[in-house]
Amino acid sequence: MPYDETLAERLRCQLTRKRGIEEKRMFGGIGFLWQGNMALGVWRDWLIVRVGTTAAADLQYVPHAKVMDLTGRPMRGWLMIAPAGWDAENDLKTWVSHAMEFVKTIPRKSGPSDKRPKDAR
Repeated sequence: MPYDETLAERLRCQLTRKRGIEEKRMFGGIGFLWQGNMALGVWRDWLIVRVGTTAAADLQYVPHAKVMDLTGRPMRGWLMIAPAGWDAENDLKTWVSHAMEFVKTIPRKSGPSDKRPKDAR
């Protein structure tokens, strides 16, 4: 099953003003990375949100949320949100906010633009 393009487009609209956002096809869906760190994604019709282990422990009990598990191995710090949990614009904004707050605490990963020759630094 392809990923929900409508959800992906809604995420693009919310993330368009944030610098350092990159889209990448992954896990049969699409991921949104900030400074090289995955923050959000779309898999089938699920919203994938990286919130960290501490927040995930509480947020997994929010209606329509569950621990992310695509392969039979739960991923700590990640949640999957069913469509009823992100359908309303305010709900989607809240999840985007949770993800962005968390990924801002992670050190930036070097990307293609960081791979300059040593003498150019």
